[in-house]
Amino acid sequence: MMLPKKLQHKLNKRKEDNAFRTLGSSANLIDFSSNDYLGFSKSKALHDISINILKTQHTVQNGATGSRLLSGNHPLYDIVEQHISTFHNAESALIFNSGYDANLGFFSCVPQRHDIILYDEYCHASIRDGITMSHAKAYKFKHNDLLNLEQLINEHSRFVSESQNSIYVVTESIFSMDGDAPDLINLSQLCKAHHAHLVVDEAHAIGVFGNNGNGLIAQHQLETHVFARIVTFGKALGAHGAAILCSQKLRDYLINFSRPFIYTTALPPHTLALIKAAYDTLQNHKSDTSSLHSNDILRLHNNIKFFTSEIALLKMQEHFIDSNSAIQCCVIPGNDNAKHISNLLHEKGFNVKAILSPTVPKGKERLRFCIHSFNTEKEISEVLRILTTFVKTL
Repeated sequence: MMLPKKLQHKLNKRKEDNAFRTLGSSANLIDFSSNDYLGFSKSKALHDISINILKTQHTVQNGATGSRLLSGNHPLYDIVEQHISTFHNAESALIFNSGYDANLGFFSCVPQRHDIILYDEYCHASIRDGITMSHAKAYKFKHNDLLNLEQLINEHSRFVSESQNSIYVVTESIFSMDGDAPDLINLSQLCKAHHAHLVVDEAHAIGVFGNNGNGLIAQHQLETHVFARIVTFGKALGAHGAAILCSQKLRDYLINFSRPFIYTTALPPHTLALIKAAYDTLQNHKSDTSSLHSNDILRLHNNIKFFTSEIALLKMQEHFIDSNSAIQCCVIPGNDNAKHISNLLHEKGFNVKAILSPTVPKGKERLRFCIHSFNTEKEISEVLRILTTFVKTL
């Protein structure tokens, strides 16, 4: 059957721009691409812990059988949500099937008609998609620019103060495309001064920053200053799913009005058990020195420091975006150039993904290096040495 002409035209345009996406395999390549920052996704220890959790719960059920409001709210949900909220010092937690679902679920139902959403221009696609499903008015502010944000807050505060409407300010604690972070302390103070509701996506901070990896909001002790936090389990935790950390009243509201939560089959018990196992491992990583993962976070940060020191040694700082997170980006303008160098690195045995426009703005195409606790200094030195050789030929 022929594809409709409009759809075929869009595909053709992607190919012309060298932005056409395909599914590939990264088997047998050295991983500088995945979000598996701590190596949890391949951990047999975590797998075994999750099996023991299921045995303790006397659970042999494979599927959830339905949505949580029907038949899918199995006992592990209450256990895991309570564990998550305690770990993150939050009043409550509500689990969603993915980070994408969590952001759609929040933004599609919480901001109301005539409310104002002010979001960082670099916010993730899932946040933007959720905002488009809202009836609120939305405006982006310049990336990590608190002056621009304050101007927008002042511009809209009069309309909000004279009504029951609200302002929501949205950011990420670690941005997925640049690996940088906002000034969360001053941002939270700005929101508090203007009675704005701060919403923070912590997808790339969990397992990396904070006490035992509990995130940057907790690290800065801003838990009570944030209206909602989104945490995901498919990155450093090596599992699947996400949760919104919030007040009990907001949790009740989401259960009643968040369509991506209400109208989807719940996660199966073994996924919840793996999430619990990952959190148990994070929580015990300092006190249990015999644990396989006792030093994973420390090793990750040492590798990040080594990576940035090698960038300086090779005099490549001008090509990299400043970041102290596990995401390190080398800007290589042009889809053709970024894909070409990515392919060359693949040929040398390294899995480094090119991030192309339109995912990032034209001229800001890049190679995104994801650093892991299991990468070796030899691997880091070698991939950067090869990258330097290729970049100098452009």
